[in-house]
Amino acid sequence: MKKIINYPFVIMRGMYDWTVGWAHKKSSNYALFFIAFIESSFFLIPPDVLLIPLVVAHPKSWWKKAAICTAGSVFGAFLGYAIGYLFYETVGYAIINFYNIQEIVKVVGEKYADNAFLAVFAGAFTPIPYKAITITAGIFKISIPVFFIGSALGRGGRFFIVAGAIRLFGAKIQYVIEKYFNILSIAFLVLLISGFIAFKHFLK
Repeated sequence: MKKIINYPFVIMRGMYDWTVGWAHKKSSNYALFFIAFIESSFFLIPPDVLLIPLVVAHPKSWWKKAAICTAGSVFGAFLGYAIGYLFYETVGYAIINFYNIQEIVKVVGEKYADNAFLAVFAGAFTPIPYKAITITAGIFKISIPVFFIGSALGRGGRFFIVAGAIRLFGAKIQYVIEKYFNILSIAFLVLLISGFIAFKHFLK
């Protein structure tokens, strides 16, 4: 009987393994910054995936890892902003279609008109794909200072909470991720949808 291959999980697993693989290399801090940077505009795997094993391996410098992750994500946010501002018709449109986040972009755009800071902050903190927030911010040309402050507070709050939690609970979290990756992948999608719904209601 021919084995059925679940390609989405295979692809996600491969990206996850590649991301985590940087945790035991000397350049892990640079990798954390880079992954956080590219996730803000086009990469699928959130930087939390690398942040977790790095904090497990270096618990005393948990705050440093969180700061690196925050810096990479916020700097990367400006790449996403530039894509939306300058290259939406080509690059931005392709990214949004690839991730099928047209509805999220539409809602985010509406919320920017109501309260840009709150929209950026909530989007940066929640499981909503951050690339939808950054690209849409460029499309609607929201204020750079508002975009920067909302991103820094939202991303920083999220990554420092994650790193702090790993500092407290240690390697057990990483073990659970490794053992139940497929289940957690489904949970991630459910959380993504829930975050999107919460985002819509929170900004009403």
